[in-house]
Amino acid sequence: MSGAPTDADALDGRLHGDLPVTDAGSAAAIVADDATVLTSGFGSVGYPKLVPLALADSDRDLSLTLVSSGNVGEEIDVSLVESGAVARRSTYQSSSVARAATNDREVAFTDRNASAIGDEVQYGGMVDPDVAVVEAVAVGEDWFVPSTSLGATPAFVEAADELIVEVNRAQPLGLAALHDVHRPDAPPDRGPIPLSGPGDRIGTAHVAFDPGKLVAVVETDRPDSTYTFRDPTDDDLAIAANLGTFLAAEMERSPAFEDAVHLQFGVGSLGNALMGELMDLEFGGRDVVYFGELIQDGLLDMLDAGRLECASATSLALTAEGQERLFADVERYAEDVVLRPADVSNHAGLIDRFGVVGVNSAIEVDVYGNVNSTHVGGTRMINGVGGSADYNRNSLVTVCALPSTLKGGEVSRVVPMTFHVDHTEHDVDVFVTEQGVADVRGRSPVECAQLIIEQCAHPDVRPDLRAYLRDAREGGGHIPHDVKRAAEWDG
Repeated sequence: MSGAPTDADALDGRLHGDLPVTDAGSAAAIVADDATVLTSGFGSVGYPKLVPLALADSDRDLSLTLVSSGNVGEEIDVSLVESGAVARRSTYQSSSVARAATNDREVAFTDRNASAIGDEVQYGGMVDPDVAVVEAVAVGEDWFVPSTSLGATPAFVEAADELIVEVNRAQPLGLAALHDVHRPDAPPDRGPIPLSGPGDRIGTAHVAFDPGKLVAVVETDRPDSTYTFRDPTDDDLAIAANLGTFLAAEMERSPAFEDAVHLQFGVGSLGNALMGELMDLEFGGRDVVYFGELIQDGLLDMLDAGRLECASATSLALTAEGQERLFADVERYAEDVVLRPADVSNHAGLIDRFGVVGVNSAIEVDVYGNVNSTHVGGTRMINGVGGSADYNRNSLVTVCALPSTLKGGEVSRVVPMTFHVDHTEHDVDVFVTEQGVADVRGRSPVECAQLIIEQCAHPDVRPDLRAYLRDAREGGGHIPHDVKRAAEWDG
C-alpha cells in the first residue's frame, strides 16, 4: 500500500500523493444520469455532502439508484430526494421528505438488514454498482481513513467501479484512532472473524482500494447532520427501571453473565435514555461492555463515569454536543471506543459469541410477540429495519422495549395482531414497557399473550385485549386469531 498509514499515529495530513482533486460539481459530472451510487454513512453521520448537493443542484435529468448502509443526512435524504434525482433507494431513509417519497412510491425503496447489505451489493446481485461516494478524514492514492461511521463502506468501495472521496476538514484526523477495518473473506472461503473481545483490534485504520478506481477527491468542511435526543419522559424512566430490574435478576440467574454483561441498544431517544438510567444499576463487579451498532451520548456518559469497559460499534450517532465532546478528546476515547464495518459490528457469530443482551424498540407489538419496527398501520414506512433484526435474531437475550401507548395514551402499542412483522415471535424473549416486564421464554402462544396483556399493555386497553383473546380462543388453533376483528382494532 503506497504510503498507507500503518496506524493512526502515522497520519500527518489530509491529502497524500498525486490525487485527482477537484470541485464538487466536476465530481458530480462524473456520475452517469442513471448510475447506481453507493454512499458511506450510518447513524446520520459519515456520509458525503458536497457531491450529493451538486447532483441535486444540477439541471440534469437524473434517475439514480442510491444505496447506503444506514441513515444519512439532509444533503442526501432531503436535497437530493427533493430534486427528483433518486429513482430507487436502499436501505434506510431518515427524513420526512424521503419517507413521503417512499410511501407515495415516488422512490422505489428496498429495506434490508444492516449486516447483509455489504454482501448483497458485493456478491448477491442486489444492484450493479457504478460509483461509491464516501467521506474521509484523509486520503491517499490507494487508501482513505473514514470519518464518523463505517457501515458497509469497505464492501461498497470494493464493489464499485469508480470511487469519489470527500475529505472533510470538519472531522478531526484523530478519528483514525477509532477505526478497526477488517474485511471478511469472500464466500465460499469465508472463515470466522478472529475477534476475541469487543475491545480488541484486528484490522487497520484505513480502507484500501484499487488506485485505478479513484476518479475524484473533493475537499469540504461541512459538518454532519447530528442527532437530537429529547429529554427522558416519565415513561422512558419507568421503562428503564423495569429493564434494570429484569437485568439484575437475569445476571443472577444465568451463568453466562457471571463475569461480564455485553449490551446493545437501538438508536433513538429511548435507547439513549435507557443507557443513561443504567448508570445506577449495580452490576456486582461484572465488566459492562457495549457491542452494538451505534455510539450514542449515553455511552460517552457511561465511559466517563467508569461504568463501561469498552464500546464497539459502526457509527458515532451523537448529538452536536456529544460529537464536540468526543472530537475534543478523541485520543482518550479511542482507548475504549472502536468503530468497525457493519458486517463485523452486526455479525451473527460475534453477537452470539459475546452473549449480547440486545435491547431494541418498535412501533408496535402484538399479543403473541410479533414485532413491527417499520410500518405504521402495516403500510406506511417510517425509516427502515436497520440492524434490529441482526440483534433480535442472534442475541443471547432479546428485549423489545417501548411505551405501551402513544399520542398521549390514545393509541395502544400493544395490539391484537400486527399487520407488518419485522421480527417474529421466535426472535424476541422479553417485552418491557412502563407497565412492566413480560418474559415470554418457554411460553405457549396463549400464555405469551396473557403475559404481554397483563404485564405490558396499558390498563385502559387490557379489558379489550383480554376480550379479544378470550373470543379468539373459541375458534381454536395454536395461535388463535380473529383477523377481521384485529383489522378493525382502533385501540
